[in-house]
Amino acid sequence: MSEIMVPGAPSRLELEFDDNTLLPGLYGQHDRHLARIEQQLDVSLASRGNRVMIKGTSERIEATRQVLSALYDRLKHAKVVGRAEVDDAIRMLGAPHPLGGGNPGAGIVRTRKRLVSPRSPAQATYVEALLAHDLVFALGPAGTGKTYLAVAVAVSMLVDGKVDRIILSRPAVEAGEKLGFLPGDMREKVDPYLRPLYDALYDMLPGDAIAKRMEKGDIEVAPLAFMRGRTLANAYVILDEAQNTTAVQMKMFLTRLGENSRMAVTGDPTQIDLPRGIKPGLLDAVETVAGMEGVACIHFTDRDVVRHPLVSRIVKAYGARAVAADADTAGK
Repeated sequence: MSEIMVPGAPSRLELEFDDNTLLPGLYGQHDRHLARIEQQLDVSLASRGNRVMIKGTSERIEATRQVLSALYDRLKHAKVVGRAEVDDAIRMLGAPHPLGGGNPGAGIVRTRKRLVSPRSPAQATYVEALLAHDLVFALGPAGTGKTYLAVAVAVSMLVDGKVDRIILSRPAVEAGEKLGFLPGDMREKVDPYLRPLYDALYDMLPGDAIAKRMEKGDIEVAPLAFMRGRTLANAYVILDEAQNTTAVQMKMFLTRLGENSRMAVTGDPTQIDLPRGIKPGLLDAVETVAGMEGVACIHFTDRDVVRHPLVSRIVKAYGARAVAADADTAGK
């Protein structure tokens, strides 16, 4: 790809792409990807052959150049570009320190079934933290990739032989249904609580590989209560839905960390199912160990939601209502 400055027109930049076979993926059917970029970045784009003319302010031209370059690099690595990827590239403009200094291969987590790339600046920071720290807390709303990315990093480290096993856990908090009244044995009772962890695993590894590794004990999925009394060495340990732990449970879990092990603790402080008056262990732990060497804490917001765009708006609406309710309470 090369850049051609338009003489006498500082508000215009022409990009020339050297591989015509990638242009249908870059432009999108009927130029829909270019139209999306125009809409989101407030620029004017015109394509002719392998050239794209960008018109707008200098800041918006630079942002558009970065987005088109990122998408073009993605296509050169044989990866698909759709509307979600276009939106991701625009969202990543906010990254203060892009992984790898702009290297399109940096920050990608490789698993047996897929390559997982950060889709927001916060996700990029989170992946860096998961790779660099022994204990990482991730707090934020649903749909921000907290659990998914942690499982991806864990699987990558298992496949590469950096850890011997993965342990995935969740507190089995009863939200309206008593475990004792559910059918089946103990495993059948708790499996519904652990289903999201299984779903993430099956996205990263073939089903037969998961079955074999679970049989050998290389992968273990268990309720939090089963962690008591254990020392988890040479493992990548993930605690999901940690907002539903008590302070005692969280202390028990964190002190399971053994030699050559790492932990990722994820949770959404706005979705707590604990009885009233009990302080969530997630918040208590973050307050206790914040700033400690080897510990990182990543905060996600509604801007980092990478599911359906409506999910981000729903999260934002609930957050605004909670803030308004707190203000009303304070004013009384």
